[in-house]
Amino acid sequence: MRCGSRSRAEAQLNRRGSTTVGKQVKELDRVVIRFAGDSGDGMQLTGDRFTQESAVFGNDLVTLPNFPAEIRAPQGTLPGVSSFQVHIADHTILTPGDAPDVLVAMNPAALKANLGDLPKGAAIIVDTHDFTARNLQKAGYDANPLEALGDAAGSDQAGPLGEYQVHPVDLTGMTVEAVKEYGLSRKDAARAKNMFALGLLSWMYGRPTEPTVSFLEKRFAKVPAIRDANIAAFKAGWNFGETTEAFAVSYEVKPAPMTPGTYRNITGNLALAYGLVAAGVRSGLPVFLGSYPITPASDILHELSKHKAFGVTTFQAEDEIAGVGSAIGASFAGALGVTTTSGPGIALKSEAIGLAVMTELPLVVVDVQRGGPSTGLPTKTEQADLLQARYGRNGEAPLPIIAPASPGDCFDAALEAARIAVTYRTPVMLLSDGYLANGSEPWAIPAVDELPVIEPNFATEVNHDGKFWPYQRDDATLARPWAVPGTPGLEHRIGGLEKADGHGNISYDPANHDLMVRTRAAKIERIAESLPPLVVDDPSGPPGAGAAKVLVIGWGSTYGPIGAAIRQVRQAGFDVAQVHLRHLNPFPKDLGDILKSYDKVLVPEMNMGQLSMLLRSKYLVDAIGFNVVRGLPIKAAELADAITALMADRTEETH
Repeated sequence: MRCGSRSRAEAQLNRRGSTTVGKQVKELDRVVIRFAGDSGDGMQLTGDRFTQESAVFGNDLVTLPNFPAEIRAPQGTLPGVSSFQVHIADHTILTPGDAPDVLVAMNPAALKANLGDLPKGAAIIVDTHDFTARNLQKAGYDANPLEALGDAAGSDQAGPLGEYQVHPVDLTGMTVEAVKEYGLSRKDAARAKNMFALGLLSWMYGRPTEPTVSFLEKRFAKVPAIRDANIAAFKAGWNFGETTEAFAVSYEVKPAPMTPGTYRNITGNLALAYGLVAAGVRSGLPVFLGSYPITPASDILHELSKHKAFGVTTFQAEDEIAGVGSAIGASFAGALGVTTTSGPGIALKSEAIGLAVMTELPLVVVDVQRGGPSTGLPTKTEQADLLQARYGRNGEAPLPIIAPASPGDCFDAALEAARIAVTYRTPVMLLSDGYLANGSEPWAIPAVDELPVIEPNFATEVNHDGKFWPYQRDDATLARPWAVPGTPGLEHRIGGLEKADGHGNISYDPANHDLMVRTRAAKIERIAESLPPLVVDDPSGPPGAGAAKVLVIGWGSTYGPIGAAIRQVRQAGFDVAQVHLRHLNPFPKDLGDILKSYDKVLVPEMNMGQLSMLLRSKYLVDAIGFNVVRGLPIKAAELADAITALMADRTEETH
């Protein structure tokens, strides 16, 4: 979408206002909507289409898809519930929202699995069709919760749903009726109920309909009956909202102000893939991805496979070890080697990553973190691989670690990972996670010529007394020369055994090993020289000189929840500072001074305190952890309470 899409949004509002006769339109500044149903009900597609409509309209948005871990759980059961949450607003937002204002539940299991997340007064649109005795039993209901509503809706006598605004709607039945002319079986006709629900919600929130109609025309172009039925169901949902007395109010969330530019909605995995393509373009290197499919990283492999025109080669290996091994081989041959995986795959790749440390070859290792240990929570998010990235190899094998802060930031993080890998001749660990990978936000498309240039600086000539020494180092970066095999006169040998300083022959000399271990560590520390100063968000003044005495520091995807919590605390009248880390090894040079400028340091993480441990050990500060490992993003309201409590503790100490 473009900044200029505001005119389209206004036109949509004008058209809507002219046709919604006799119904109240209420203006909202934000709303959080969750679509939930069985994993076969198309909730991810429904949520994605509502998101795309909102992106075209011009809202700021953040999404949270939530997939079942089972490939196909029994239909109608709690483990099989799939949901998609989208937060849209007329202002800048940072999270997908702590709790839904609106829940669309397609069956009893979807209602039961999500009811506990709803605040009092939330709206529930529920498909009554599947509230049969069998489905209620599978969801764990002793009685139909909808039957208790009746005339007691909104009261204590309305049962478990009495605290909510409940709209029972036969979505399935009306969908089947709306598409009966297309000759589909009842089962196939009922599958379009997600489009009916999307049409209804699109009417309720004034979403533009053209993008979804165009999408359906293209998606099902080869099956006209399915295409026409889905479009008919979508329009029927819109018309139902417009004509029914069940929904007397619709809502308006105006476009958000944005910096002029061209925008698109983007997920973290897609942004990361684009960042790797851009890194190849800006370095002039072919990109080689050696990868084994694993949730939630597989989409990067899928996307990169589409970009052969940009010199990208993808190899779906037979296992994780083969994937990283092929990437190291590609780097040795002069390509930008990349491997993608999640935590269990990092465990398998660890020996080969150590080989890349020893051979000092560029390599980007993408770890899209998920809940563990072992298979753990493969479709849920976590930040528990930081210590694995830092120390999960045998011997002294340091490598740089960086982490993106948002889905769109995955693009810039990929570029930065490639810059460090190529410039310093080292493997780099990029720590994304499931929330960033699958979540989405508006992303301003950058101009290619404004992206940083990455210089490979291949070795082209001998460098020591008429000979080529593969471990002769650059004075500024301590990087060794990168010689492409086949370059005349630069023949050399590398491998996993320890190298002699300079000429690189195999060496078992104790003093040389000590020197090389320290040199490899110093090379990684040297990266800090190229990092910009940290940005400290402290409106009260410079670190240590302002009124803020509490610093909240985070990394990775906690950026959104921390930022939202900080807003809440400041709106309550308290001074609090924030800093967010992209580089986790080495840390930025000014981090120690910043930490010591505040009385209290709070570290929110989706793990049991891994960054807290690193900060405590390196800087000797009392880093206090706020640790959540639920497989979901941290809730901003809970974090705001923790920050406020910490500030209260600090006030009591000073008195």
